[in-house]
Amino acid sequence: MTSSPAIRPYRPEDRAALDDICVRTAHNGQDSRPLYADPGIFPTNFAAPYAHLEPELAFVLDDGHGRAVGYILGTADTPGFVQAFRAKWLLLVADRYPEPAGPPSTPDEAMIALLHHPERMIVPEVAAYPAHLHIDLLPAWQGRGHGRELMRTFLRALHDRGVAAAHLCMVTANTPARAFYDRLGFHEIEVPDPGPVTYLGRTTGELDSL
Repeated sequence: MTSSPAIRPYRPEDRAALDDICVRTAHNGQDSRPLYADPGIFPTNFAAPYAHLEPELAFVLDDGHGRAVGYILGTADTPGFVQAFRAKWLLLVADRYPEPAGPPSTPDEAMIALLHHPERMIVPEVAAYPAHLHIDLLPAWQGRGHGRELMRTFLRALHDRGVAAAHLCMVTANTPARAFYDRLGFHEIEVPDPGPVTYLGRTTGELDSL
């Protein structure tokens, strides 16, 4: 039976679709497969651990046929998530992605290095925004209001848990993503020497304006 596209909670059987969405949007919003030997490092870093550790905060856009074509996921408590990432998640994936012996020399090694240093997610300047998130939609599903609805769903879930604010970290060069976040009420958070990324934050309230 076919129905209209809709936001719904993540289910374990969505895992392969989440991985695929992440890989196909990981390089500044574009497909990472031409640039990485094993682009599976992206969902291993930025999607799967959230679905595994905090599935109650993972939501997908269902295409109406049961297939996830977009997602939003994250954590309500970044420091707690970092602890769980190191204690639980790394044990599951370190064999596939062993830590590079020296400084990263390839794009893949750079992403693998991030995997082994989850403490990078703890940034003092964003401590007042304890939650953080990742959102991705397949290109064909972008620009149709689905991202806005995913964000509203996630922020409402945080608000219901008493979490007052959330942040995200984005590649500064991804200007379409920045425009999207600006429209949704995110503002830049000043972080010293952030490198190629920008930190944005917003409260989890005032969702009627989304």
